[in-house]
Parts: sequence; structure tokens; C-alpha cells
Amino acid sequence: MSSMTENREGAARRGTPGPYIVGIGHVVALELKQRLRSRGWYIMLAIWFALTGLVTWLTWASWSASNAFQRDFGGVSGTRSTGPGSLIFEVVLAFVLLFALLVAPALSANAVNGDRAGGTLAILQVTLLEPGQILWGKFFAAWAAALAFLVASTPFLVIGVALGGLTPAYILVSLVMLAVEVGIVCAIGVGISALAGRPLFSIVVTYLAVAGLVVGTLISFGLGTGLTQGTVMANNPQYRAYAPLQSEPVDAGYTCSGPLREQSALHTERVAWTLAMNPFVVVADAIPYPDRTERQNFTSIGAIEGISQAARQAMAGPEGTTACVNGKVQPTYLGQKTPLWPAGLGLQLVLSGLLMWLGWRSLRTPARKLARGTRIA
Repeated sequence: MSSMTENREGAARRGTPGPYIVGIGHVVALELKQRLRSRGWYIMLAIWFALTGLVTWLTWASWSASNAFQRDFGGVSGTRSTGPGSLIFEVVLAFVLLFALLVAPALSANAVNGDRAGGTLAILQVTLLEPGQILWGKFFAAWAAALAFLVASTPFLVIGVALGGLTPAYILVSLVMLAVEVGIVCAIGVGISALAGRPLFSIVVTYLAVAGLVVGTLISFGLGTGLTQGTVMANNPQYRAYAPLQSEPVDAGYTCSGPLREQSALHTERVAWTLAMNPFVVVADAIPYPDRTERQNFTSIGAIEGISQAARQAMAGPEGTTACVNGKVQPTYLGQKTPLWPAGLGLQLVLSGLLMWLGWRSLRTPARKLARGTRIA
């Protein structure tokens, strides 16, 4: 054992990361073997596959029924269907993200204290494994297990891709950001699991943290918006009968007249950063969309892109969304190039990184203080 310790210290002095990564790999392999031996794991994957298939079929059936109704009962001549590909892909993507946020805490929130409750964590701690290796190994194992559900959804995402209407960048960025968001939730769960003494408590806290990111950000934005009362200078919009041409801008349905005057407005740009932490906003805003400043490109916005546009409106504030503000007819948020998702992803990484660091501190041995009733071995 002394020779192994000397080899490890020598590798550390030489800056070789090999032994550290190998230790993480051992923990990952151990965790995945335990999961693969569980029958419930395969049952969950089968249920997930069936639900995703049902959502895909319902989306396609809804699109077909809507097209048939427009064609038979008063459809506008000259309208052009974009096909069900982008619709199916966006709906399945949103569904997978929603349920991944529900499954990931269950796979990660008892990763550490579950072993502590079973008396197996102390066995790992008395080996040559360092606290960081144990923590990272459990994180990567939980992330891999969560990504298995994404892989199970791949056939239905492929259906959306095969039906057309999507660019390669759209598909690639969507899947990468979805995997990143699942990883962040797993990191939050593993960090809380290392801090909490009871598995049930850590699972509940992790679900509350995820609910805070998904729902709490919306509530915070709504409540914060009420505190952003202000004014802008704008003309009077004169609305007219609208008969759009293909070359007209999106908001050519009115003209601006009269002098500039002060109008009340909500400065949502002051609290838009709260929306940035929402996983749906991060994924939606990172996807590259076509230019929407022309009328012909504005008619096929899907649900995911709608989330991004709503977040961009909030970030632009009244200066970019109010009709005739400073004499401008067309809203400027449509051509806004500043993304919102890097700020949100950065805040999420800070939160998950802080929890992982606190979890690493709690796994260091010898422990100075243990909570009452904590099982050691």
C-alpha cells in the first residue's frame, strides 16, 4: 500500500492526471453496474419510451387534423404548411426536457447518502479514492444514467428530423443543451446528496431546487416586474386595415404620428436575468433560429422558439417592444443579437459548482463532526 501511495504522490508531482481519472472511472463503473442489475431501471426506460412515442403520435395526429380542417373549411389560399418535422421535434424536445428534469433528481439525489445509509460509503472512503473521485464518479454515473433516457427518445427525435424543416445546427445545439441541462440537475442532486444526511430529505430538496429553476424563476420574474414601473417616450400608433405584403416588416400594421410623449411602461430588462436561469429558456435561447424581421419568416414560430422570443422581449424591455417608441415602427427585439442563455447557464453552473464543492468538503476524512444518527459502516 505504501508503494501505491508513493506512486500516486509521484504522479501528482509530475502533473499526471491518469490515476485520478482512473479512480473516477472505477466509481462510475461500480455505480453503473449496480443500476444495470436493477429490474426497475429497464421498466422505467420502457415506460419512458412508450410515453415519448405516445406524445410523438399525438403531435403528428394533431398536425394532420389541423391541416385537414384548414383545407376543408375555410383555409386561406396561398398559405403554405411547413410540415410536421419541426413541430414534432420541438414538442418531443420539450417533453424530454420536462421529464428529464423530473427523472434526474431521482437518479442523483441519493447517490452519496444512499451509500451512507447502506453502510457502503465508508468502505469507499477508506480506500485510496479521494473525496473528489468519489463525488465526480457518482456525478458522471448519474449523468450517464439520465442520458440513457435521452437515448431512448432518440428514435422519435429522428422522426422529427426525417420529416424536414430543421437545420443541422438546430438539431445539434438542441441535443447538446438538453444534455448539459440534465448534467446540471445531476450535479445539484449529487451535491445535495453529499450534504444531506437522509436520502428522502435530499431527494425532496433537489426537487425543490429544480422547481425553483423551472417555476420559481417565472414567479420571481412576475413579481419583480411589478417593481419596474417606469416611463418611455413614444408616438401615438395609428392602426390601419392590414393587408400584408411578403416584403413588409412584421409590424407594418400601424404608423406612428403625433409628438413624442411620456407613457407608462414596465422595464422588464431589469429583472430579465431571473428568466435566464430557467432550463427551458437556456435551451430555447441557445438554438439558432432564422431571421424573423420579415413577414414571411414570422409565421412558423414553434413553442420552443416562442419561449426564446418571450425571453428576448423581456430582456429588450419597453425600448425594444413598445409600439412607436422613439418613433420606431418595427420592434427591435426581433433583430436582437445579444443572447440570454450564457448568463443563465453561467448562473446554473455557479449554483451546481457551489453545491459540488460543499459536497466535496463534507466527504473529506477524517470527518470533524457527524450529524447525530449518521451511519458510518
